[in-house]
Amino acid sequence: MGFGDLKSAAGLRVLNDFLADRSYIEGYVPSQADIAVFEAISAPPPADLFHALRWYNHIKSYEKQKASLPGVKKALGKYGPADVEDTTGAATDSKDDDDIDLFGSDDEEESEEAKKLREERLAQYESKKSKKPAVVAKSSILLDVKPWDDETDMAKLEECVRSIQADGLVWGSSKLVPVGYGIKKLQIQCVVEDDKVGTDMLEERITAFEDYVQSMDVAAFNKI
Repeated sequence: MGFGDLKSAAGLRVLNDFLADRSYIEGYVPSQADIAVFEAISAPPPADLFHALRWYNHIKSYEKQKASLPGVKKALGKYGPADVEDTTGAATDSKDDDDIDLFGSDDEEESEEAKKLREERLAQYESKKSKKPAVVAKSSILLDVKPWDDETDMAKLEECVRSIQADGLVWGSSKLVPVGYGIKKLQIQCVVEDDKVGTDMLEERITAFEDYVQSMDVAAFNKI
């Protein structure tokens, strides 16, 4: 008994013909016989083998209950037409008897080729990654620079502030903002590279112009 090779088109056709006037492999309810044959099939039968496909989809719906189906699962060759020999898995079994290939099998050669290709692609990816420019973290800072009094030369104060030069520091727009009693503070924008310029450094350099600057505060700080 058997269906031939259930992993082949010919075997599936035998199964399809077998199920033309049957709902199940054995009897009138799904059983372990159906599970044994179902598990021997590698993929759903094609649409033109509609008897086999109908049976396959029906048995698949019992996947969670397959252990509780009645009957005892037998060898695959115990099911199917009496005049057809079961050969499912025969090619795999006979492979054990083959002589040892001292030069490596085709599968091993393909595996080596796949490994080599994967390593080449990985190397290409790492190369491209290393060439990408590093992302530079920057911040936009708004500074309030306060003078001593209303007689401070604010133009000279701003000139002093802008004279501060450093790698990673770019000065932007500025304006004078009244703070009371005729006194105005300098509000000035700058963009800095976080790894190179910090607010502590800016405060130290700006307040060093002690003839003009009373204090410096950070009015706003935003990452770019």
